[in-house]
Amino acid sequence: MSKGILVVDDAAFMRMMIKDVLTKYGFDVLGEAENGAKAIEKYKELNPDLVIMDITMPEVDGIQAVKEIKKVNPNAKIVMCSAMGQQAMVIEAIQAGAGDFIVKPFQADRVIEAVKKVLG
Repeated sequence: MSKGILVVDDAAFMRMMIKDVLTKYGFDVLGEAENGAKAIEKYKELNPDLVIMDITMPEVDGIQAVKEIKKVNPNAKIVMCSAMGQQAMVIEAIQAGAGDFIVKPFQADRVIEAVKKVLG
């Protein structure tokens, strides 16, 4: 059974790139969201196996969204996505409950490695 993933990023091209990598490796992208508020809604609606979440987004940022998703499901599996130089935010995201992180611009194999690690 393929694992369902929710892709969250405010940049449409980033969502598309992540989606392409995931589908190429046999993962099922259940949906996408362009900000943390929508991510929380979609998480409740789709109940994905994993969320790939950007940190910096309008409305609700990735860290706040992780905290909210963890309230909905304490076992939620989340991989954070951050640009270079956001180490403090990455640490905060991990403390909030993210299982791993990938740094943009990312390599396809690093995305898959993080996904596999968090999904176990």
